[in-house]
Amino acid sequence: MKIRNFIHKGLRRLYEEDNSKSVSANAADKLRKMLAFLDDIEGAEELHSLPGWRAHTLTGDRKGTWSLSVTRNLRLTFLVDKADSEIYDVNLEDYH
Repeated sequence: MKIRNFIHKGLRRLYEEDNSKSVSANAADKLRKMLAFLDDIEGAEELHSLPGWRAHTLTGDRKGTWSLSVTRNLRLTFLVDKADSEIYDVNLEDYH
């Protein structure tokens, strides 16, 4: 799948330029791995193959949004466009 766009500018910079200046230093390596994995997957169902990332979809008004655990309180969130095989609105959110 291809990553179409980012909401979090620091994530975009990390992905496009490998510049981790705008993301948490203790999360940068894991975020690099997550973004590389997202780039390589064929479909969203592959996200469940990595239980350590606690991949799941959100409910309620965020139904359909995927969430991956980065650190204790940081989550990588995104939506999947199955028709175009793209991941979009990639964001880094603090849950607490």
